[in-house]
Amino acid sequence: MTRPILTLTTDFGLNDHFAGAMKGVILGICPAAQIVDISHGVTPFEIAEGAYLIAQAWRYFPKKTVHVVVVDPGVGTARRPILVEAGGQYFLGPDNGVLSMVYLHEKCKVRHVASQQYFRHPVSQTFHGRDIFAPVGAHLAAGVRPAQIGKLMRDYLKPEFEKPHRAGKRTWIGRILKIDRFGNIITNFHVNDFGDLETRNFTLALGPREVTALARNYAECGVGELCLILGSSGYYEVSLREGSAAKLVKCEPGAAIELLVW
Repeated sequence: MTRPILTLTTDFGLNDHFAGAMKGVILGICPAAQIVDISHGVTPFEIAEGAYLIAQAWRYFPKKTVHVVVVDPGVGTARRPILVEAGGQYFLGPDNGVLSMVYLHEKCKVRHVASQQYFRHPVSQTFHGRDIFAPVGAHLAAGVRPAQIGKLMRDYLKPEFEKPHRAGKRTWIGRILKIDRFGNIITNFHVNDFGDLETRNFTLALGPREVTALARNYAECGVGELCLILGSSGYYEVSLREGSAAKLVKCEPGAAIELLVW
């Protein structure tokens, strides 16, 4: 039989024991699990970045893959753990929007994870990744049905960061979703909503810097010139040829950006 696959996406980094402890819990419950690290490098507390990362990765996994996504600044509060069933796969995470780029775009079922027999006990107030999300994910991978995990819910969080909002007749306010390893600044302006930038004039403002050129690839950018590129994710990104746009602009994930189109 095919071994079950379980992925991890967190802001835990690799310098501490957190990711390793989660893997130990998973393997203790489901020894056959194949654990795949999507990323443990999410910027701490940046929920939108975690949402972006899992949204880019999950489609490339087989049916019944279990995705555990833990970017959870509200751990230990009244925020609920949720299970999302979408695209034939399962997603576990806090109800803070970190799974929103899955459930806002896919036909889905969302459940409140409430069956405590699948938790690790005692449950820490500061490490639900180890004590709730990892063990519940492992039980799902081992064959527990979603209906046994919790009841369906409809009042899950629908965050505003997923799409830019209109600020004027030709102006939109967006945000930085992620800065990748190369220093590319990935925005939440998506080609589905802004597919005509190639044929229009635009200015994208990031703090004191402005971008007015659209390139088809990194090599088309002038040396030392910031340019806008349609990335492989479908989101526009600000790039600097063979350099870090983020270091030049001095920006961070979550920062606001403004797009003017005419």
